[in-house]
Parts: sequence; C-alpha cells; structure tokens
Amino acid sequence: MRDPKTRKISKSDFRDRVVHHALVRILEPIFDKTFVYDSCANRRGKGNLFALEEFERFVKKVTKNNVCSCFVLKADIKHYFREVNHNILTSLLKRKIDDRKIITLIQKILENGKEIENKSMPLGNLTSQFFANVYLNKLDKFVKHKLKAKFYIRYVDDFVILHKSKHQLEKWKKEINLFLNEKLKIELHPDKSRIIQLSKGIDFVGFRVFYYFKLLRKRNIRNIKRKIYLFNKGEITYEKLSEIFQGWCAYAKWADSYNLKNSLFEKIIFIPR
Repeated sequence: MRDPKTRKISKSDFRDRVVHHALVRILEPIFDKTFVYDSCANRRGKGNLFALEEFERFVKKVTKNNVCSCFVLKADIKHYFREVNHNILTSLLKRKIDDRKIITLIQKILENGKEIENKSMPLGNLTSQFFANVYLNKLDKFVKHKLKAKFYIRYVDDFVILHKSKHQLEKWKKEINLFLNEKLKIELHPDKSRIIQLSKGIDFVGFRVFYYFKLLRKRNIRNIKRKIYLFNKGEITYEKLSEIFQGWCAYAKWADSYNLKNSLFEKIIFIPR
C-alpha cells in the first residue's frame, strides 16, 4: 500500500480552466445558499480549519463539556469522484438551471473528464470540486432533515456525525448507505466508514482529534521528516526546506505540536554548502 495512496489528478488546459472558473462564478451563488452550513469544502469562508473548529464545538455539546462519552461515525464514500453519475448530477443541476446552453456546456465538461461511461469527474478541476458539493447536497439534506442528526460535518467525500449513542450511529450508518445506493448510486467505503469512540482519536481534515487535544496525522509527520532527511543529505536546498518548513508550521500550529516542532528543528543540520 502506498502512503499517501496514488491519485490521478487531471488538469485542464489553461483556456478550459478559464471557462471552468467562469462557470463556477455563475453557478456558485445560485447553489451555495442551498447547501447546509456544515458542508465545509470549497466554499467561501470555510475549509478544513473551519471543519476542525466545528468538530471541536460539537464535541463540547455532545459531551456536555467532556462530562459524557462521545462516539463518532467517521465515513468515507468509496471511489467518490470515479463513481459520480452524470445523469443524476445533471438532473440536480437542472433543478436550478433552465439555460440549455449552460447545461450543454456542463455535459461537455463531464464527458471530457470521464473515466467510465456516464460516470466520474476528474480530480483537479474547479468544476469537479463544485459539482461534488452539488451531488452530496442531497446526502447533507437527508442527514440533517430526515435523520435529524444535529452534529454532522462534511468535507468533500468525508463526513462525521457525533452522538452519545453508538447504537444510534449504527442505525444511521445503515440508513445512509441505503440512501446513497438508491438515490446517488454510490456507497460508503466498507473499511473506512466506522464508528469510533472519541477517546481513541478521530482522523478528520488532516488531524487526529481527541477529547482534550489534537495531533497531526502520522503521515504528515513522516512527510516533513523525509524533507529534513533530504536536506541533510544535500538533495534539497535550504531555501526550499525553509519554504516547506514554514508552510508546515503554519499548518501544525493548529495541533498540539510545540514539542514536535522543536524536535524536528533540532534534526536539521545547518552545514555551509
């Protein structure tokens, strides 16, 4: 197994990317107001750190400030971008768009990016990120309005639901998977969708979150250690390492990582080159 796993990233030509951005600028104001508050990816004023803050806020509510225990359904949709159904996505878009030219343009974008007949969206396009939210907005509404799950957060194809009852989460997990199969022709990843007690730590938006603290994921730590190792061997420049390390520190400051940052800094061998 590769860590991180290999992903195929497709990047459109520059002139096509201009069209993608123009299209999203038209569609985003129409659809964004229909999205639930805690759909956090690829939206103005939100993102992974917003999702992390919401998670911590929900933990306090579910546990009554860490008095009660908390369970989390941590779920991942299996091969999401590869399995998005073009017909379903187009029908969802048509509910808000009655311009035939816009729909034809969207269909051409989907057709050009397909890996499987009538399925898939390429990773790397702005339109794919936007369409991902449109497609899973049905899931968001089902979880919030039908299941009445209060503490739900989605970031792209990963989502969490927090609850004090493991039994309730098990019930919701089955209902969600059934809904995804029937309405969106996708499914939960059988290995990555689990119910976990918060005390064991939840991997979410790049962090491992516990009741009282949060850590960086091990993969992230391995990556920065590898960069330091390459610098110490003379395979990357000080300027490049400095750029990487500053970016990593800006990310790591959101975790309880003070000692880790100091220990990593001590591993850097400053030798005139």
